[in-house]
Amino acid sequence: MTIDTSKPILVTGASGYIASWIIKKLLEKGCTVRGTVRDKSNKDRYQHLVDIAGQASGTFEPIQADLMNAGDFDEAAQGCEVIMHTASPFIRSGIKDAEKQLIAPALQGTRNVLEAANKAESVKKVVLTSSVVAIYGDAADLKQTKNGVFTEEYWNETSSPGHQPYAYSKTVAEKEAWKIAEAQDRWKLAVINPSFVLGPSLTNRRDSTSIATMLDFLNGTFKQGVPKVDFGVVDVRNIADAHIEAAFRAQAEGRHIMVGAHSSLKGIAQKIEEAFPKKYKLPKSTINKLMSYLVGPMFGLSWKYVSRNVGKPLKFDNSKSLNNLGIEYIPFKQTVQEHVAQLENDGLVKS
Repeated sequence: MTIDTSKPILVTGASGYIASWIIKKLLEKGCTVRGTVRDKSNKDRYQHLVDIAGQASGTFEPIQADLMNAGDFDEAAQGCEVIMHTASPFIRSGIKDAEKQLIAPALQGTRNVLEAANKAESVKKVVLTSSVVAIYGDAADLKQTKNGVFTEEYWNETSSPGHQPYAYSKTVAEKEAWKIAEAQDRWKLAVINPSFVLGPSLTNRRDSTSIATMLDFLNGTFKQGVPKVDFGVVDVRNIADAHIEAAFRAQAEGRHIMVGAHSSLKGIAQKIEEAFPKKYKLPKSTINKLMSYLVGPMFGLSWKYVSRNVGKPLKFDNSKSLNNLGIEYIPFKQTVQEHVAQLENDGLVKS
């Protein structure tokens, strides 16, 4: 199977943090990109993509589509050989109705986009933005693995609408994608499973969880100390590359764990301090588990989350992303340094 890169490529959730980088890189390759946005009249949300297209050899076409509306993606998919489905809500705290805010849009959106792929005879490859949280729910799940490392073979079996609802939403959405993919034989499914995504944003929006977390560090929210929570981290530009490689490499299919480094909340603070010494009021220490139970709610962490994640190790196998997609991971320190620089340049933090 070869992909004709002169055919239009459909990218859902075009104005998002990850999607914007995917589109930028596609436009610089000379591709025609159809990018879906919820409200085409709200040009401020996607003006940065129009501006990038103006400087690049590719073409950007904004298309209005809503994840919850069946049929909204059908016309946009016609004539495309590749669909990249990135649109899905990412909310970790302040969730009042998990079903409405997270689960339904993730599940129904995946269904609607992949049904559009089924209706468009031209489609050969669908690339889905999932997450490592579709592989595991809590760090405690590592004990259930064979060799003490998470690989693509595992599925999150511990999240629910009441515990880790975001992780649950990503899990049910990816499972639905595999169900739809396996019921047909025309197009192949490749899935990108990023860990915590950091790195410079192409907009000055604050509503991404990745951006909000970094701003919390820089604004001194965490200066008294942070819980000892480990996670994988990856640069947003590596995630964009992974989507493009997964789309254009004929053999690329299946799931791909994307982890550039293993870190922690304290680890992020240390990298900021190394790059910007004595500039920000950063946490110097981790708080113990008992204190984590007390202050956890401040970070949006439930008691169950604290018991299953604080102080527990994590380990991921990223070899498939290296071997199948040829990813060269950007060093963690560079990611943090360039992310902070972007936030400063955009006036989102007092430099």
